[in-house]
Amino acid sequence: MVRASPPPFKTLPAPADPGLAVVPFPPVLKDHGGNRGRQLGAVRKFSPLDPAATPRIRPVRCAAGKQLPEGLMSEVKGAVLLIQDDMHETFGSPENPLLFSVRSGAALSMPGMMDTVLNLGLNDTIVLGLAKQHGERFAYDCYRRLLQMFGDVVLGMPHHDFEERLTALKAKKGVKLDIELDAEDLKFLIQEYKDVYERLGQVLPQDPWEQLRMGIDAVFRSWKTPRAVKYRSLHKITGLKGTAVNVQAMVFGNRTVEDSGTGVCFTRNPATGERELFGEFLFNAQGEDMVAGIRTPLPVSELETRMPAIYKELLDITTKLELDMKDMQDCEFTVQEGRLFMLQTRNGKRTGAAALKIAVDMVKEGILTEKEAVLIVEPRHLDQLLHPTFVDESAYKKDVLATGLAASPGAAIGRVVFNAEDAEEWHARGEKVILCRIETSPEDVGGMHAAEGICTSRGGMTSHAAVVARGWGKPCVCGCEALRVDYKLQQVTIDRKDGIPVVVKEGEWLSLNGTTGEIILGQQPVEDPALVGDLATLMSWVDKYRRLQVWTNADTPEDAKVARANGAQGIGLTRTEHMFFSTPQRIAAVRRMIAAVELHSPAEADALKELEQYQREDFEGIFHAMYGLPVTIRLLDPPLHEFLPHEGPALSNLCQQIAAELGVEPDVVHARLEGLSESNPMMGLRGCRLGIVHPGITEMQASAIFNAAANVIKSGVSVHPKLMVPLVGVYDELQNQVDILRKVADRVQKDKGVKIRYQVGTMIEVPRGALQAGKLAEIAEFFSFGTNDLTQMTFGISRDDAQAKFLTQYVSSGILSRDPFDTIDVDGVGEMVRLAVKRGRETRPDIELGICGEHGGDPASIAFFEKMGLDYV
Repeated sequence: MVRASPPPFKTLPAPADPGLAVVPFPPVLKDHGGNRGRQLGAVRKFSPLDPAATPRIRPVRCAAGKQLPEGLMSEVKGAVLLIQDDMHETFGSPENPLLFSVRSGAALSMPGMMDTVLNLGLNDTIVLGLAKQHGERFAYDCYRRLLQMFGDVVLGMPHHDFEERLTALKAKKGVKLDIELDAEDLKFLIQEYKDVYERLGQVLPQDPWEQLRMGIDAVFRSWKTPRAVKYRSLHKITGLKGTAVNVQAMVFGNRTVEDSGTGVCFTRNPATGERELFGEFLFNAQGEDMVAGIRTPLPVSELETRMPAIYKELLDITTKLELDMKDMQDCEFTVQEGRLFMLQTRNGKRTGAAALKIAVDMVKEGILTEKEAVLIVEPRHLDQLLHPTFVDESAYKKDVLATGLAASPGAAIGRVVFNAEDAEEWHARGEKVILCRIETSPEDVGGMHAAEGICTSRGGMTSHAAVVARGWGKPCVCGCEALRVDYKLQQVTIDRKDGIPVVVKEGEWLSLNGTTGEIILGQQPVEDPALVGDLATLMSWVDKYRRLQVWTNADTPEDAKVARANGAQGIGLTRTEHMFFSTPQRIAAVRRMIAAVELHSPAEADALKELEQYQREDFEGIFHAMYGLPVTIRLLDPPLHEFLPHEGPALSNLCQQIAAELGVEPDVVHARLEGLSESNPMMGLRGCRLGIVHPGITEMQASAIFNAAANVIKSGVSVHPKLMVPLVGVYDELQNQVDILRKVADRVQKDKGVKIRYQVGTMIEVPRGALQAGKLAEIAEFFSFGTNDLTQMTFGISRDDAQAKFLTQYVSSGILSRDPFDTIDVDGVGEMVRLAVKRGRETRPDIELGICGEHGGDPASIAFFEKMGLDYV
């Protein structure tokens, strides 16, 4: 029996209370109805939509895993009554039942991480009425799905307990697919599932309203599941207190065999960016079948011949959605008895290459302006494009083991592992891994993130593995049926086309080409990408509209050359201490210098001269590489003991060696070097304090810098060194060091007969320095904010200790919205920056301001620095 399609939906008024309300139809505020609720409003403008009730819950109460707010279910019941009028069906009615799905709607999309419950409202009685209306096979299929999903998601029963019963039944019946089971088979399976409930002391509530209440509660609770927490941690999603829940009337892709089904589609190819309706469709299925990868779906393009009217309508709706949302859309839809229903839309996850093409093409098509195009390309997309690709794809053809679906492009090389835990563990010890699974689930996200690439034997282009990998820009090959994964033996057997199976065991090397879908034996050579095509176009727009300059950190001539080639407009930080670690000869020289200056040895001058030669050579190379662009050089910053062995034979051997070179007793050297250790080195003898106590070190570095500059100028190359005094908190500290710098500069310019265009400045990394910025600007021609130390000193914490012991808990519990070492603490550290900028410019209006800490690479922090009016990051 086929029921006639319901009449068109009507618009319903929103309840009056905006703080805690149920909105039967979007639009709703994103903070209340979540991302899904807000975007359902966009869907509704262009297409049929199954009516949705979106409870606007106070997020704190829901995220804490406590009881649902008082009065919530009364409001849900009120919204359900309105939906019943629309659907001409009744929730809980045995004669004409209305069923619901309960879905999450966090303010930021977290695909696959939050729980969903479908088919709510069925029980032993209502299923009979549904069977009478629409046939037994359909009704009992919905009921067995409810039993399994409710048990798994709501009651926490083991998923495999249900899967084992289903697998055993299919084996007994001699079938491979769920859809090959008939009504009697499904009745038997339902009883099997009830036995699982009874064995575990659980029961499916027979009251539909209790099912709905428990389903809503379960979706709220899924905010705290380990996979959701892990996902937010990996994506640095912080500051959200919980999720919204969307209650939607069910439409059924499993209603009929020929003209019902479910699908996922993108308005453009999320792997390449090509303008095409890209996705997959399963006949006679519900949404979870797509994600699970149980059956291999059809390309959505096949609907054009199988269901041409549906395809035309889908293409029309999704095209309008893309124009309205001004971005590529990821849509879920269901076809029920020949009628299309749009379930949701959201901005689609995409690879870096796709993001660039989509942005550039949408400008050409008149959908976006150049500025808007820049804003839809995320920083992580550009990061993906700076990763290697295979040197020669034709050279490895003999090593190709199998080919699957090219789900996410790029080159990945690693040792194969077969579970997420091993992937994380191997990654932590520095190994590159390929995660090989039959299929992935949300519980695997930690291992997927740790892996270089992912391959699966099941699943299509919209499976969990494919969607997550594309979002992260990780190469992925999925649905490769030639893979026979054996978790017990920790190996995969690959059936090659030549009929010779190949066994790859845990730890052996594989390469993945996510662009072609090839799985390749061994480690294949890769090459670095180039700034061409769409990337060059986008970056030209970035340069056209940005104000902030982009400088680099570079400690060697090689680093400087790479940075200049990639468009750096200067060096914001050269850490002179890093030059001492490059060779054993240099580290030996710096250790001799330390001993000499500490012992006031006559050999001090010779030790400093040796180091000056090394530094001058490096500075000449850096100045040549930057060819007139500014080079900011930080004077020696770390405490001297960091250059020494801490204890044991290494320290004893060093003391004996240095004693022989300096002509003193080893015990004297040992006692002095041991005396360099400090209880709190971060607050100890370092930075400008080191140069004040040992002025010869500052003199040596200044001489190396200015002599290098003079030599390069004489070779015909313009030079612009900027000498930066670290860790200044007191005016006279800066004056002391600048006096030495200018004295050396005057001497070198006179001796070499050249004029050096240089500047002196300081790092603002001590709170007192920020507060005294107006005074410091009388001397300093530039400030560079060292936000790592400024954060440590403003919070009064050690970064290493805090991140190891309590910062993660602070963020997860909401005490801090983000790790302040990842994203600038605007209220505290940011206030220090704000004061320093204001006071510095009051004294010296043209003072140059930049950021050289790690926050200069964080998008949220960069937005703050732009607001502060800094000149470069």
